Amino acid sequence: MSSPANRPSASPSVLGIGQARVLGAADSRAVRRVLAIDPVESVLVGSRMTDGGIDPRQLGGKLWGFGGMHLESICLSGANLIPIQAGRTAVRSYAELALQEGRRCSSIVGDSSAVHQLWDILEEHWGLARAIRWHQPLMSTAQPSLVTPDPGVRLATSADFAVLFPAAVAMFNEEIGISPMGADGGASYRRRVHELIEQQRCYLRIDDGRVSFKAELGAVAGGVTQIQGVWVDPALRGQGLGRRGTGAVVDHSLQRGASVVSLYVNDFNVAAQKAYTAIGFRTVGEFASVLF
Repeated sequence: MSSPANRPSASPSVLGIGQARVLGAADSRAVRRVLAIDPVESVLVGSRMTDGGIDPRQLGGKLWGFGGMHLESICLSGANLIPIQAGRTAVRSYAELALQEGRRCSSIVGDSSAVHQLWDILEEHWGLARAIRWHQPLMSTAQPSLVTPDPGVRLATSADFAVLFPAAVAMFNEEIGISPMGADGGASYRRRVHELIEQQRCYLRIDDGRVSFKAELGAVAGGVTQIQGVWVDPALRGQGLGRRGTGAVVDHSLQRGASVVSLYVNDFNVAAQKAYTAIGFRTVGEFASVLF
């Protein structure tokens, strides 16, 4: 018997909207126009397209669209449910598709207003969320770090994996609130960390054989790089490692061709917000995340 979170809707049209559709290769140009409206907001989806186009096997899920012949909005439905440029009617249309398919995602993430509206509809059908973070400032900078970057921060190599992986697991536990080791013993998370290293998107600093700072370029598209997974060894916090380390990642990203560097942060992480502001980040929007 399926759980409430995974049970498909009994009705094929719960909300009576029915205007969203699954997109395909023929929609690629229109999708890119939507992504270009706000590359900072849309980099999470744009990065998936850069890696695999609209093919669901490469994208890691279906891409829904709203707006008929003139595409107004898109929504990635995969491991994450990510609405882009979604107004109220588009949100209701995406919610209808989500209800028809049942919950397949581990989170809903994106523009705070759209996530709020989606969850208002889906909560009754999908059950309790594990955690909800309604206010996550979306921040960006297009300038070199205003704080002196840490010269000890560098790109990780495959030789660093053994020392990096425990730090990555610790970061995931702290940030997401669950272990990434999961039913597969961490195999999928190991693959993800290996991919980031191979793509030269993982940064670290090592002191005395241990990772003292790490961060990754979790999404890259449209001239925007989004920093994710910032972590400092708990024993070394309060010494400015996170601030200088993130400053180094900003500078490296700009030097490698990014026009804008972005990130989003939990509103309760006041220390991180102060550090990012000191580096030169400014708030340009607000995300929200519903975690399952």
